[in-house]
Amino acid sequence: MDDGTPKLKIIPNHFQVPTSSIESPESRTPSITEPATDQPSSSRSLRHQRTRRKLRAAFMLNLFSLRGLQWGSGGQEKVELTAAEVESLRSELADIEEREAHLKAQLEHIDEVLRSARLSGYLYIRTRWATLPGEPPPIDDTEVDDWLPRFVVLHGACIFLYLLCTDLSPQDSTLLSDIVEVGRLPCVKRENDDNQYAFYILTRHGLRYECSSNSKIQVDSWLSALQSDCKLESDTSVPND
Repeated sequence: MDDGTPKLKIIPNHFQVPTSSIESPESRTPSITEPATDQPSSSRSLRHQRTRRKLRAAFMLNLFSLRGLQWGSGGQEKVELTAAEVESLRSELADIEEREAHLKAQLEHIDEVLRSARLSGYLYIRTRWATLPGEPPPIDDTEVDDWLPRFVVLHGACIFLYLLCTDLSPQDSTLLSDIVEVGRLPCVKRENDDNQYAFYILTRHGLRYECSSNSKIQVDSWLSALQSDCKLESDTSVPND
């Protein structure tokens, strides 16, 4: 056995880091300065992306704006309008305000009618004139379907006839004091084979309003209200066809 001092075997350069794995300052320089070498292409890419974003933003703004607006290309998006475009916008705003005022007036009128009128609703109406002395008898036109829908309002001392319930002015009117007779008419058969309950209103001037509705309750309400307001005798009988 060898009792001497053990000897260490030394391997030179065993713990030395290879120089090939360490980047020299010269080798690192290209990686630092590499973006500078590709600067023109990157600038073009950034400008292209910025332009696309601007175009997209302008397109979205055009979806919620009026046509014909010119968008600036500066740092902040600006709207440039010509004098004609400004005048057109002012005209459109004035039209909108006028339309709003008209609709408001219509709503107020309907509200007033519903609150203050004694009776109101749509009726089919046609007019006939009484035969004057010396005139030939009228032609039998009972089969003629010339009934027109009208919005009829019994308010105060008048009957008002509107083309639509939203109209502000009536198409015709009749004083209750001019009504001399109110009565029922035979049921009317329309083109759709629906029976219409009917009644008439006769004025002292010979004008006769013939009114009809598919609701018997509505016809009864009108007859009762008119006979009461005009102080006429009640007529509950239905004439024969």
